[in-house]
Amino acid sequence: MTRKINLLLLLFSLIGGAIGFGIGEVLLHQLSGEVPSIVLIGLYFGILALCVGLSCLIAEMIKPRLNGSSWRQRYVGASWKLLVPATLVLLFALGTLLEFVYELNLNGAKQVKNIVFVIDDSGSMDVNDPNGDRYEATKMLIGKMDQDKEAAIVVFDDRVQLLQPFVRLKNQEVKNEVYSRLDEMEPMQGGTNFNLALNEAMEQIQGRSTSRRGTLVILLSDGFSEVDPSGVLSEYQSSGVAVNTIGLGLDNPEGSELLKEIAAVTGGQYQDVSEADQLSFAFQKIYDNIGERTLVTERTGVTQNSSYYMILRIVFVILLGAALGLGLGVLFDNRHLAKSFSIGGATGGVLAGLLLEFGLSGADFPDGIIRLLACLILAAVIALFTLVVPVKDNQPRISERRSRFGGARSAGSAVGRRQGENQNRGF
Repeated sequence: MTRKINLLLLLFSLIGGAIGFGIGEVLLHQLSGEVPSIVLIGLYFGILALCVGLSCLIAEMIKPRLNGSSWRQRYVGASWKLLVPATLVLLFALGTLLEFVYELNLNGAKQVKNIVFVIDDSGSMDVNDPNGDRYEATKMLIGKMDQDKEAAIVVFDDRVQLLQPFVRLKNQEVKNEVYSRLDEMEPMQGGTNFNLALNEAMEQIQGRSTSRRGTLVILLSDGFSEVDPSGVLSEYQSSGVAVNTIGLGLDNPEGSELLKEIAAVTGGQYQDVSEADQLSFAFQKIYDNIGERTLVTERTGVTQNSSYYMILRIVFVILLGAALGLGLGVLFDNRHLAKSFSIGGATGGVLAGLLLEFGLSGADFPDGIIRLLACLILAAVIALFTLVVPVKDNQPRISERRSRFGGARSAGSAVGRRQGENQNRGF
């Protein structure tokens, strides 16, 4: 048993990890929303494993440092047959299963079904949104909401008006009635009071069966208002209701900072919009990210800061790393390599899981870099771990080969002598 490393395998493993990451990112962006996320994440890890496994196999074929020259001469054909089952199939199955468990609401988190729109109608909105794009964006989002979801609309300036109590959007007729209320609304033209608006929204939420249905709030404003964090926001925190905020044309930095704070305290997300015609995109982004969580993307909604899902993600990435190492050991049909690679994969999974958990931010480009680093860490640590966990040396020493050769000659001579003795006895 010796500690050794195949530097070519390390290099090829990193190349395979980078290629697998690239293919996985294309699938993640092209198929997101069209393919169930549990299948998509399974494919992501399956393809990563296939690319790493293929690269390691090629590296050992070129330079059989770990598995020995006898493997290359006699068993490489079997390794090619095991390539897909030991990498793609294994990691796809495990990734799909773990993603399915990760998306279950096992810690009491509720699926979001209700949305309260809290829309600023103060006098300054005549300047920032003269065409009423905020109401068109509200109608657009209501039109895309599923039939089992409910919506309420609160409009405010320095007063508050419940424009639409909670209503289930069960068909197009109901949605048209909501549209009519928005079209017939009279402008309010006052100041800005977040406290009144958020209190009214919370009253509507508490008036529903919130123990059975989750709710989120979308707060849109272009101004600043005093808010008591220990008052109204504490109710949102204790109820697990996220307030997603949108700042429209905010020139006052205090206004944007306040909206960011409201979102951060309640577990929501903040978006800054410079022009009113961009509001539809902001509303759509919030709706697309309602309660979203996968093993390779940022969590949103009420589970964003959940310690339960933080631990779950890290543990599951450890299991996937160990499975990747085990698959490589099976690929080479070597139990010593399987042990070393599995432990290395689990160790790499710890680092990759921590990186994903604390590095993902929801921004496309930085999150892509984080996922790339996580893939490279898994590939590198697995390849390096043969320096930590020893593997069997399959390269016979010269002295061993000579002793075996000498032993064979001696055995052959003994057989010849016995045959001669038998012949003599026959005479």
